[in-house]
Amino acid sequence: MKLINIRKQFPILNQEIYGHPLVYLDNAASTQKPLQVIESLQQYYEQDNANVHRGVHTLSSRATDAYEGARKKVANFLNAKTEKEVTFTRGTTSSINLVASSYARAVCNEGDEIVISAMEHHSNLLPWQQVAKATKAKLKYIPLQNDGTFSIGDVEKTITDHTKIVAISHVSNVLGIANPVKQIAAIAHKHGAIIIVDGAQSVPHMKVDVQDLNCDFYAFSGHKMCGPTGIGVLYGKKQLLEQMEPIEFGGEMINHVDLYDASWKELPWKFEGGTPIIAGAIGLGTAIDFLKAIGLDTIEKHDKQLTSYAVERMKQIEDVRMYGPDDGRFGLVTFNLGKVHPHDLATVLDTYGIAIRAGHHCCQPLMLHFEASATARASFYLYNTEEDVDRFILALEKTKEFFKK
Repeated sequence: MKLINIRKQFPILNQEIYGHPLVYLDNAASTQKPLQVIESLQQYYEQDNANVHRGVHTLSSRATDAYEGARKKVANFLNAKTEKEVTFTRGTTSSINLVASSYARAVCNEGDEIVISAMEHHSNLLPWQQVAKATKAKLKYIPLQNDGTFSIGDVEKTITDHTKIVAISHVSNVLGIANPVKQIAAIAHKHGAIIIVDGAQSVPHMKVDVQDLNCDFYAFSGHKMCGPTGIGVLYGKKQLLEQMEPIEFGGEMINHVDLYDASWKELPWKFEGGTPIIAGAIGLGTAIDFLKAIGLDTIEKHDKQLTSYAVERMKQIEDVRMYGPDDGRFGLVTFNLGKVHPHDLATVLDTYGIAIRAGHHCCQPLMLHFEASATARASFYLYNTEEDVDRFILALEKTKEFFKK
């Protein structure tokens, strides 16, 4: 499948906002859904709607096959050793919290260290704050450079033999740059620590091979990669997942229950108590099929080229300040326009049919680093075009003139 005419696969893009064709540039927050994903959800609810694992009737068997088939697709997509290393969750946030609440609280003690960076999304910061408070472990931050990035040298200085956990984003949702997680994983392992990677912004834009990265845990969300909302994935090395205790208890995650004790099912079902997110998992599996048909290499090349084009066009507008390094952005650019508040900017752009994000992007420590209370963010995906960027630039210029009056 080629990217030419790919927009036709996304029904939501065929509409006008305030009389202008929609230009959707808020993909880092959530991507739109192709017809294949929408139809897979419809098919499940119209033809196969039943609970999984529990029934012997035809509908339950079909639903179970589709649900577990989606797990196999995820395992193949990530190059996991086995589908048992794939746990379905509600999203990246739930995945990270599962590791923090089950693994980290069990292994961290007073004097241990948890290493993160100030560029992390709050979902990969707040759980570690809570673990540190509960276990009296020390939360350590890798120092940031002026542009918001960090050096591998500073990583080596920050991680020590006292470090138990390193939690880092693969791609920053503010800077759009990829961190060297393979190198960071090697450093962490040299000191006996494990590494969990926030892959929410990376999985949609590049091939991810968890065995090559040698990460211990990897978390991402379906809705940022053309899948449904409410479904996410936690990849974990089998030996680590096996030593973890579940944090939610109830139906489907048990092996045996008596009046005073219970035992748990094997991986991955011990972490999936209750009725799982069946339709979401099936939709995610369809989204993976869709992305693989296009090719992740093709998507990465397109997103990088389009972002570079946008950056070059934005450099031509006086008073635009962009945050982060000049090169290497994966699908987004974060910026401010003079003294115009980002929320005002986003509101005016919306009147031209341009959808962007404004605020602190769940990265308040990084905003503090840049001495900015808020920023605007334009983020691109496989269905965006240079024409979208040109319309965005034209709207920016008109907005600038509007606030000069």
